[in-house]
Amino acid sequence: MRLLRQADNKTARWAGSMYHLYSHNDLDGVGCGILAKVAFGERVEVRYNSVTGLDMQVGRFLERTKGKEKQHEGLFITDLSVHQENEERLDHYAEAGGKVKLIDHHKTALHLNERSWGMVKVQYEDGRLASATSLFYEYLIDNGYIQETKAMDQFVELVRLYDTWEWEQTDALEAKRLNDLFFMVSIDEFEEKMIRRLKESDAFSFDEFEEKILDMEEEKIERYIRRKRREIVQTFINAHCVGIVHAESYHSEVGNELGKTYPHLDYIAILNMGGKKVSLRTIHDETDVSEIAGTFGGGGHAKAAGCPLTDEAFKLYVTEPFPLEPLRADAFKNVYNVKESDNGSLYINRNEDQFFLFPGEHGWNIQLNGVTQHETFTSFEEAERFIKRNYAAWLARDEAFVQYLMQQVKQAIQTTG
Repeated sequence: MRLLRQADNKTARWAGSMYHLYSHNDLDGVGCGILAKVAFGERVEVRYNSVTGLDMQVGRFLERTKGKEKQHEGLFITDLSVHQENEERLDHYAEAGGKVKLIDHHKTALHLNERSWGMVKVQYEDGRLASATSLFYEYLIDNGYIQETKAMDQFVELVRLYDTWEWEQTDALEAKRLNDLFFMVSIDEFEEKMIRRLKESDAFSFDEFEEKILDMEEEKIERYIRRKRREIVQTFINAHCVGIVHAESYHSEVGNELGKTYPHLDYIAILNMGGKKVSLRTIHDETDVSEIAGTFGGGGHAKAAGCPLTDEAFKLYVTEPFPLEPLRADAFKNVYNVKESDNGSLYINRNEDQFFLFPGEHGWNIQLNGVTQHETFTSFEEAERFIKRNYAAWLARDEAFVQYLMQQVKQAIQTTG
């Protein structure tokens, strides 16, 4: 479990201090808060922040402790990073004798390793992705603040699996269910439940009531995703083919499922208008949404990131795509018009264009409204991706396919006649 072993003599044992932990308000950030309360009990003040709210919180702390750096305050910042001005201020705070440690796992924060108080690690030596909770847990163990237990090992691993999205690769559904539970109750209630469980249980598990409500929640999520599949629109933003959908809940689930339904999209942008935020998700290794989020003042991971809904983001993701009609999903009950058929596959779009994909001598060809295009494709997937990205086409139903074939036969008879 523990691959990070960096005993930190400078910040170890802030004995007798009152600790402060400022963390993110998602599962990974709250996981850090739970561990802090297990380790320090009533001697820690925990506050959860949005990405944009952290710097104000840190600024207030530094103002409050000015001139009293050596007295009692010990500051942890987890799962979030500070802006340039607060970097400098934290340097001065540490130089004046203040005790501070920032622990993060986002690659956008790697530059903070240059600071004496920064500890940022994106990936473990064995290839597993790190989370803030897993890094903080190891830090607490290494510095003698907490005793390792099986229950905590299991809890921390579930948080890590969910936050890094490795749960889907390993089919660790318990990790997703932990996040579902996190969103079903208040943060206070979730903290209380987890702290008691970690202190009193030999192993981590859900109780019978939680299992029942989690089963109900899964059904609710499935219904919500079905609705969002009918609302997503497609556009190009800065050379990326993007799916845009408005959703206030289940961002990770929505983004992941829509990405699998429409794999031709480079990433999914989920807009939360009430929170004035954009969540970005991708299923593709070649697309790094943290870089895209960074252009709007946000950040995150390669496959899951977020940013504030700035004026520029509002124009690109809301105003300009607003007139667009939603994407149509591929027909899924077909018997005759199926993908990659040797007899060809028919696609249509809202402009009533017809795209017939068929295998040829040198690869897959596209016939657009009866005219064979010059470009050929090495695979069916490549040809399909082309028409979906450029024409927003979808696999037609059997009825349309049969009608199309009848038209082709009729035209052939007229030509030969």
